[in-house]
Amino acid sequence: MNLAADIALAHRLADAAREAILPHFRSGMTSERKGDSTPVTLADRAAEAAMRAILKEAVPDDAVHGEEYGATTGTSGRTWVLDPIDGTTAFLAGRPIFGTLIALVVEGWPVLGVIDQPVLKERWVGATGQATTLNGQPVRTRPCRELGDAALATTGPHYFDQHDGDHFMALAAKTDHRRMVMGGDCYNYAMLASGHIDVVCEANLKLHDWAALVPVVEGAGGTMADWNGEPLHAASSGHVIALGDPARLDDVVEALACHH
Repeated sequence: MNLAADIALAHRLADAAREAILPHFRSGMTSERKGDSTPVTLADRAAEAAMRAILKEAVPDDAVHGEEYGATTGTSGRTWVLDPIDGTTAFLAGRPIFGTLIALVVEGWPVLGVIDQPVLKERWVGATGQATTLNGQPVRTRPCRELGDAALATTGPHYFDQHDGDHFMALAAKTDHRRMVMGGDCYNYAMLASGHIDVVCEANLKLHDWAALVPVVEGAGGTMADWNGEPLHAASSGHVIALGDPARLDDVVEALACHH
């Protein structure tokens, strides 16, 4: 696997997505509703179409799994996983904390991830065996000596069902509630990788929501797992935790007390 070439390709994809998305941000356009009632916009589709066109030409043997246009099969054992706009709600509210997520998954494990924020022109790149960068400069997570000091983030309590919400609140009760962050989608994981947030906890994520985050967080010194503390792979349930300080993993799993 030529990681340098794959990283260069991921940058091309992120550039193309950025170009497709920017004209639509704060443009006053309306969104339509998909069957699962997530708002989806022209920007989403334009960005994914632009990325798919590049992949088809550059790596025709690789599979592509995108949020908008489904999955195409490949013969290489490699899959590019695309979420053109993660944080559609933030996008529609004119808040620049959405992002384009690009991941390369090999045999079910993410090996390369990009979080790109088009408006702020911030791009985090993580890859197996390499330090995560923000616009080319290395970033690091911060240490967190105890859970009581932790800044916890989640996209929102309304994304949990009652059962998961109870477990989340049990975790929240053990963290520093004055520093708790609501909203933010993928941007929370980028902030964790850059050392501004300690723990992110979410449920019901799909592969395209989390695949790109793992290499970014882990390359910055953090760790990601499911709610039982197990590593994430393509068959994971979608219960996701990210920690800036891997030493707190047992504390977080214990606080969630979730033996699924």
